[in-house]
Amino acid sequence: MNENKEQSNSNGSESLRELRKRWKDGTFQEIVDDWQWIFTYSRRYKGAIVFYIFLGILSTTLGLVGAVASKHVIDIITGYQTSKLAILIIIYVGSTLFGLVLNSVLGRIVLKLSIRIGNDVQRDIFNKIIDADWSALNRFESGDILNRFSNDIGTVGNNAVNWLPTIIISLYRFVATFVVILHYDWIMAVFAFATAPALLLASRVILRRQREHGKKVRVMASEVMSFEVETFYNMDTIKSFGITDQYSSKLKSWQEKYKKVNLDYNLFQIQTNVFMTVLGSLVSMGAFGYCLWKLWSHAITYGTMTLFLQQTSKLSGAFQNVIGIIPNFLNASISAHRIRELVELPKEVRVEASRSLRQKAEGGFTVELRDLDFAYVENRTVLRDSRLIASPGEIVALIGASGEGKTTLIRLILALVRPGRGEALIRAADGTEFPLNAETRTLFSYVPQGNTILSGTIADNLRMGKADATEAEMIRALETACAWEFVEKLPNGLETKLGRRGKGLSEGQAQRIAIARAVLRDAPILLLDEATSALDVGTERRVLKNVMSSNPNRTCIVTTHRPTVLNLCQRVYRVMGQAVTELDEESSAKMAMEF
Repeated sequence: MNENKEQSNSNGSESLRELRKRWKDGTFQEIVDDWQWIFTYSRRYKGAIVFYIFLGILSTTLGLVGAVASKHVIDIITGYQTSKLAILIIIYVGSTLFGLVLNSVLGRIVLKLSIRIGNDVQRDIFNKIIDADWSALNRFESGDILNRFSNDIGTVGNNAVNWLPTIIISLYRFVATFVVILHYDWIMAVFAFATAPALLLASRVILRRQREHGKKVRVMASEVMSFEVETFYNMDTIKSFGITDQYSSKLKSWQEKYKKVNLDYNLFQIQTNVFMTVLGSLVSMGAFGYCLWKLWSHAITYGTMTLFLQQTSKLSGAFQNVIGIIPNFLNASISAHRIRELVELPKEVRVEASRSLRQKAEGGFTVELRDLDFAYVENRTVLRDSRLIASPGEIVALIGASGEGKTTLIRLILALVRPGRGEALIRAADGTEFPLNAETRTLFSYVPQGNTILSGTIADNLRMGKADATEAEMIRALETACAWEFVEKLPNGLETKLGRRGKGLSEGQAQRIAIARAVLRDAPILLLDEATSALDVGTERRVLKNVMSSNPNRTCIVTTHRPTVLNLCQRVYRVMGQAVTELDEESSAKMAMEF
């Protein structure tokens, strides 16, 4: 505990320097903005926080009452005073027990408030992250987002509750303790008051890099988490390439980097703690020597000496708590700033009026891209002057080599990204037209590349497409996707449990479950991004025919490397060399035959 207090002094010194630096270079306003954001959550619980402050002040007062009572009890036992023993013992024991209860209540209140505020922040941040612009969000590594979402939010939650009450309670404890010592001996009060600033001034000589060490540890923790998340997500690929040893070596390398950063920080703390402990011991020995001299000269009683030594230590501790608030203030600001970087990401574009299209779903929708240019990064064009149209009742194919832009077209259609030039539109049968945006996404069912099956039962996975789906509806969707033929043979049918990423199913079976989930959603537009790549040719053709016959006005857009179904498509677009070109019937047929 002493080491923690001494470290708080050290942190406080460096943090004061940091605050002054921020004030001079004009960046102090960033800290103010961060804390204004934190206080938006604190204000929701201001009643509970005020009650917490009241209990903290009451607990401090009872502690001082108990200390004074114990002084008199000691004087009685040592023969200096013989009256009022019983009442003093009652006061001492009562204040101690009541203070213990209050401290327990305070701990409970702080924990509940921290959890509530942390949950509030986490819920708000989660909603804002999932509503963030896709391109902006993808600038952050998933491990970094998780680190901010867990660790930084926890820091903000704790400080949103603790910071203001800690200031008030610590200041009250410092002043009240000083007054009690001053009442008995003004020289001892001055001596006690001088110890804390002495520790603070000494720490300024030693510490220069407290904040930098903290930043390094946080950054390294985010990088390690990013590596772990990516590794576990791609475990099948890593195993299939037989490179598990390489990843073990990479983990060891990251661990060494993380160890070095933490050990450097730890060595920094040890050196500081040793110096501060020696300095604190010298100060304590000076106070003890002064008390012994006063006791030897009969200027004070033994009980008074005990009170002096006890309260001098508490006065120093109270001062350290006040100073320790500053690094917590800065750490919370750092965490808040990291969270705000996610919160302040641009939101997805939403055209509220386009919600009216949901009432026109029966007639189907046309998707159209007009003279469209797109680039993920400026001056690195992916698509240029591209056009595409897909109408109700049509299967439209997008073909081309990997990396040419097929998936990018799907993202444009889903409004995950927006064109740099041109238009991306959706049009109802009555001619009503809106730009594709986040609101029109409800009109789509999407089956992305890869295995998208989650752990749980087959029914659980299907109900992602429609939460209230009946068993009959799920079976019809499975039949449409040619999946019921194997699901009904499973021991538990729809209630068969699957592992993460569809463990227990083949890739082809997992793809058919994913297609059934999209069909169950019964959206007027279906997007299949390499979603039939693991199916044999015959099953692929049957699935597409079933999908279209289940809803004659459905618009279906398929990306594929395999032009085996091109003769089922009303339009075929080749994506190649930044251009999207519609193939004529002869070219489409030729490609299908060549395959």
